[in-house]
Amino acid sequence: MIVRSYGDAAVLVEPGDPTAVLALCDAASVLDGVLEVIPAARTLLVRFDPGVATGTTLRAALEGALTADHPGRPEVQGTVELAVHYDGADLDAVADEVGCTVAALIERHAAAEYTVAFCGFSPGFAYLTGLEPALHVPRLASPRTSVPAGSVAIAGGFTGIYPRSSPGGWRLLGRTDAALWDLGRTPPALLVPGTRVRFVSR
Repeated sequence: MIVRSYGDAAVLVEPGDPTAVLALCDAASVLDGVLEVIPAARTLLVRFDPGVATGTTLRAALEGALTADHPGRPEVQGTVELAVHYDGADLDAVADEVGCTVAALIERHAAAEYTVAFCGFSPGFAYLTGLEPALHVPRLASPRTSVPAGSVAIAGGFTGIYPRSSPGGWRLLGRTDAALWDLGRTPPALLVPGTRVRFVSR
């Protein structure tokens, strides 16, 4: 594990195994002096109060987290189920690319249980791991200038849902009516790191 200073009040953690990011996020979130933890695909940014913690103490604690049990933050309860209309613009092309029927693609995509690994790109956009490896396809060579809000899409090893209309190059499989980002909700994001997600075909 590599821990780099990120200014005077943060460290950037690069675990040797990217699948350890969420576990380290749990461990870091309960350490004294930690103000914020921000997971990404292969790194974890930890902001801290320099009056309470230091980069050195955090490094030692996080290295220990790889081999010891930590209580972590409260476990996300339950699974968020999202109803999806599988009628995306790329459904036929993806089915051809992975060598199956459209019906089989829908069944396989909806059969998996996903976990939010991190959020980014735009407010409320969650990167979900758990996509069957045989369904990993690259992004479009030329991104669309506008992707409708609620679009359920895949790219590489991730599934994502566009919380609002925006440009994007992911492969569109369907759409959901769920509100992914709502400033009147606490937290505003429906899907936060650690959340488990299931898609239900409608």
